[in-house]
Amino acid sequence: MMSTKAFTLVSAVEWELLAGDKERVHIECVECCGKNLYVGTGDCVVYHFLLEERALPTGTATFSATKQLHRHLGFRKPVSELRAASALNRLLVLCDNSITLLNMMSLEPVPSGARIKGAVALALNENPVSGDPFCVEVCIISVKRRTIQLFLVYEDRVQIVREVSTPEQPLAVAVDGHFLCLALTTQYIILNYNTGFSQDLFPYCSEEKRPIVKRIGRQEFLLAGPGGLGMFATVAGISQRAPVHWSENVIGAAICFPYVIALDDEFITVHSMLDQQQKQTLPFKEGHILQDFEGRVIVATSKGVYILVPLPLEKQIQDLLASHRVEEALVLAKGARRNIPKEKFQVMYRRILQQAGFIQFAQLQFLEAKELFRSGQLDVRELISLYPFLLPTSSSFTRSHPPLHEYADLNQLTQGDQEKMAKCKRFLMSYLNEVRSTEVANGYKEDIDTALLKLYAEADHDSLLDLLVTENSCLLTDSAAWLEKHKKYFALGLLYHYNNQDAAAVQLWVNIVNGDIHDSTRSDLYEYVVDFLTYSLDQELVWKYADWVLQKSEEVGVQVFTKRPLDEQQNSFNPDSVITCLKKYPKALVKYLEHLVIDRRLQKEEYHTHLALLYLDKVLQERSGANSKGVEATETQVKLQHLLQKSDLYRVHILIGEEIRGAGLPMESAILHGKLEEHEEALRILVHELQDFSAAEDYCLWRSEGRDPPYRQRLFHTLLAMYLQPGPAAPELAVAAADLLNRHAANFDAARVLQLLPGGWSVQLLRPFLTGAVRNSVHARRTTQVALGLAKSENLIYKYDKMKLKGSSVQLSDKKLCQMCQNPFCEPVFVRYPNGGLVHTHCAASRHTNPSSPGPGTRT
Repeated sequence: MMSTKAFTLVSAVEWELLAGDKERVHIECVECCGKNLYVGTGDCVVYHFLLEERALPTGTATFSATKQLHRHLGFRKPVSELRAASALNRLLVLCDNSITLLNMMSLEPVPSGARIKGAVALALNENPVSGDPFCVEVCIISVKRRTIQLFLVYEDRVQIVREVSTPEQPLAVAVDGHFLCLALTTQYIILNYNTGFSQDLFPYCSEEKRPIVKRIGRQEFLLAGPGGLGMFATVAGISQRAPVHWSENVIGAAICFPYVIALDDEFITVHSMLDQQQKQTLPFKEGHILQDFEGRVIVATSKGVYILVPLPLEKQIQDLLASHRVEEALVLAKGARRNIPKEKFQVMYRRILQQAGFIQFAQLQFLEAKELFRSGQLDVRELISLYPFLLPTSSSFTRSHPPLHEYADLNQLTQGDQEKMAKCKRFLMSYLNEVRSTEVANGYKEDIDTALLKLYAEADHDSLLDLLVTENSCLLTDSAAWLEKHKKYFALGLLYHYNNQDAAAVQLWVNIVNGDIHDSTRSDLYEYVVDFLTYSLDQELVWKYADWVLQKSEEVGVQVFTKRPLDEQQNSFNPDSVITCLKKYPKALVKYLEHLVIDRRLQKEEYHTHLALLYLDKVLQERSGANSKGVEATETQVKLQHLLQKSDLYRVHILIGEEIRGAGLPMESAILHGKLEEHEEALRILVHELQDFSAAEDYCLWRSEGRDPPYRQRLFHTLLAMYLQPGPAAPELAVAAADLLNRHAANFDAARVLQLLPGGWSVQLLRPFLTGAVRNSVHARRTTQVALGLAKSENLIYKYDKMKLKGSSVQLSDKKLCQMCQNPFCEPVFVRYPNGGLVHTHCAASRHTNPSSPGPGTRT
């Protein structure tokens, strides 16, 4: 059991104040209503005291009682029970099995002498059903065996309402609406006196222990159960709360939410209704009365009256938190909701959650702490402020007062334990990352993001870069100094960039690449800088560092121009300006011209010629010193050939000079002759110099691409004639001629070819060519026949339509109007359309020369 100081015991009425000059006074019962305290004694006297309460700085209170009146009731029996009905200004007094009505202030009996006779015990219905505000409902255990009676009590009269029989003799009763909770001889029951339905609760033995039946709330009762249990029961016969464990010989019980208070022979024990644990024990001997009156708990011995003064719930909760009993504090705080105004409770509860969160945090219970911080809507700066130097120097934050915790900083909390400190920092990183995009961060984003950056930098955490390349609120001054301190220069560059200081960022990264400062964050930092400049909108910045990136690597550096968005290349970075800049960097210049010519397909002769000349220079450099014959074409030479072949914009005459011929570049020379339509020279080079028959065939196909069939036919005939020329290589060329004919039969005039071929060639040798030629001839003849047949058919259709039109008569008079000009006909000459419309011949002619002009038909 964990003790809690929930109540203090304060004396209210001392024996001397009660006894006066009497030798002996025995207190039998008490009643309290507001400031009015009534005491009934064993010598049949009722005392009236006025209670004055005085609050103490500790949160408790003291009471002083002033005696007002006392009255002897005229019996020799003790006063058994007192009940105040403040609405009627009446005090109900049970004495000698009779209930008498007294004036609450004067203690005078009512003039009518109204009373209820034959009562053993009484209970007031605190949830009345009559609806009459000027009466109270009273339930009594009657002297008649197994009988309960219900009365309406007015200012000066009483009225019996109902008499209810019970299965056994009732010993105690509590009332709520139509429900009676009864302690019978052997069991507790719930009885609805309106319907007669009863519900057994649980058994008990009245001979062994005193029954307790107490209404604790709407339709709920507290009962002394077997085994030393305080049992809760609703009018439905069920329990919605776990029982509390109290003494076996409990005498009385009371409720002061959230506590159940029990009295036995030696102690007052306090139990929580929220977690059912015993919270406090107060020594109290000879006590025999324990009752609660509108939240005020009174205990009494036979000689004195005492009040259990509850400590404010907030102080109880703070005491629990001070003892690090977080769960109990939170349970108590939740239970306090019903006793505290909503707005005040919310403020109090949030603060308690925050305090509890810091307690869990100090114990390294991070998951629990995080949930408490979230639920308590903690100003996250309270947590950040524990970590030295994390809050920005410009932050105006001051800690909550009174403080939420007892720690000056993280060093004190962890007592210098580096492992614990590292765990706390990892938790803060995680927590700040989670809350930075939530409502918790509203108004504090700069503090949160700056603190997060500092933690990431100190821990060399990968998320540092993620933070800086996404939307953030890191303060530049604090963050820059911190990153520089921890040598996070690349990250510092990102910070500069985010704050629109690209020049500072690039200069920092350049210093890293140059080795002036050390930061191994990115091994590809040079490529990153190139990429950064490529997409930078700062034209001046790009030009400033263009030489630097090109000096590091021409092939990579040129990307600042070639990979730029197209609109910038057309506007901010004019190709002529870029070319001027790249003249010192030949490799970069070639790359850039390739970008202009091949990628962007700019149709400008200057760029195409320049690129071709650069290719040619490089090819010549590559071939210098090597035997040009038999040297395999290099990558640059292939590019040159492709450019010469595909482009129609370069200046052929500049390239075809003696430089190419003397350099041993016959293929390039052939391409250039082809561009000049000098096909015989081009083919001569390919056939006789290179002896590349496949290239010669490709040349014919290339130069005739997109041209009419006769042009292509002329090229192939030229090549064939060259193959058939006599000479030393005639046998080899004859084979090439046969292959040419057999592969490209469709591109030759078969009749001309047969006239050119030597008479000694066999039919078998030219079988593929002859087969293709015959097939093409037959196909052409049949296609022509089909076209002729279709034309004849169409002509026949027109003739038929014409005959039909001639078979019908047309009447022409001066009343007929031309459907185009709306004028009458002056002579018997006209044009008739298929729809029957008549027009002048000149109108019809005009329509045919101007097809958009309106007309009555589409065919003449």
